[in-house]
Amino acid sequence: MLEPPSVKAPSSADGFAEWVRPHLAGMHRLIARLAPGVDADDLVQEALVRAWRKRGQYDAHRGTAAAWLLAIAADQARQARRRHRPSTHIADVSARVRSTDDVIDVEFAVATLPPRQRLAIDCYYFVGLSVIETAAVMGCSEGTVKSTLSDARHRLRPLLEVRDA
Repeated sequence: MLEPPSVKAPSSADGFAEWVRPHLAGMHRLIARLAPGVDADDLVQEALVRAWRKRGQYDAHRGTAAAWLLAIAADQARQARRRHRPSTHIADVSARVRSTDDVIDVEFAVATLPPRQRLAIDCYYFVGLSVIETAAVMGCSEGTVKSTLSDARHRLRPLLEVRDA
């Protein structure tokens, strides 16, 4: 996605709305993956309010608008997950236990990853960010993203293997 020539975020409400519009779907997908069970629409709204308030801090020389907005969205999702830790009931736990007859369950496999690996997988594979954008969201180098993705794939491989019955 091409970035506008401006180095700063637009200061007018209409300009800001147009600037964020192409990134709303990605923000929603990332929030929904990082904070399941929390209203993703509300969190996108909170992320947009935060982005509006911090728009003066955006610098295109440091990263794309998409990466900046998605980093804010990821932070909002992390905060919401901490605030809304649901109490676990026995029925909830049994619903998450896999049967040996189950087909490959990608969501279950990804949920077993450590948070940093899960964030990398979510950004790169489910939201469709590039390695550079994922690095900006995660606040790390491109090399770290690549190694984190490699480690995550290594952990996922045995969980996602198709075995002959």
